[in-house]
Amino acid sequence: MKLQRIMKTNMNVEIKNLIDSLNTSEVPNERKEILQPLVEYIQEKKDKNETIRLNFICTHNSRRSHLSQIWAQAISFYYEIKNVYSYSGGTEATALFPKVAETLQKNGFEMMYLSEGENPIYAFKYAQNEAPIIGFSKEYFSEFNPKSNFAAIMTCSQADGGCPFIAGAEKRVPITYEDPKLFDGTEQQDEKYLERSLEIATELKFVFSQIK
Repeated sequence: MKLQRIMKTNMNVEIKNLIDSLNTSEVPNERKEILQPLVEYIQEKKDKNETIRLNFICTHNSRRSHLSQIWAQAISFYYEIKNVYSYSGGTEATALFPKVAETLQKNGFEMMYLSEGENPIYAFKYAQNEAPIIGFSKEYFSEFNPKSNFAAIMTCSQADGGCPFIAGAEKRVPITYEDPKLFDGTEQQDEKYLERSLEIATELKFVFSQIK
């Protein structure tokens, strides 16, 4: 219990409270079936005391894959599941879309620029004493990402259809989301990015809440 209290204190209070508030009973049964293979992969790795590497893949590595990567890292910490390392990549590199970083800040993450330019590098902190999550757009097979012993989680249907084979992946799990890019430049943009972020967070909370 003492360790749990330390970890809960360590986590950013705003993020912890947000995760507390997410209602996994709202995840539809058909989505739970889609999420189940990821639950099984994580559970199997945990049971074997092996490192859990999760690579979230989308076409441009600019929106959904980053939201998934960052929430997976934070929520695994929330549930005190050790040896989880989350990554993201695309079938091509573009840039992390600024509205994603802004949305994550609204969710409670501390955000820092590590470099600017056409493909900026960000750091997102979810806990006081934990290493930040590094966010920038890259191909899924980038040197920054694992080469083997990982799960490839396909967060968009285009990447899922365009990449029938992911080298080095132990498991491929399609968990696709609607692209908030559809609302860029509209009055609904802020609302839809926040909606997508919370949808991803809620489903990943369901995933990690199932791990025993």
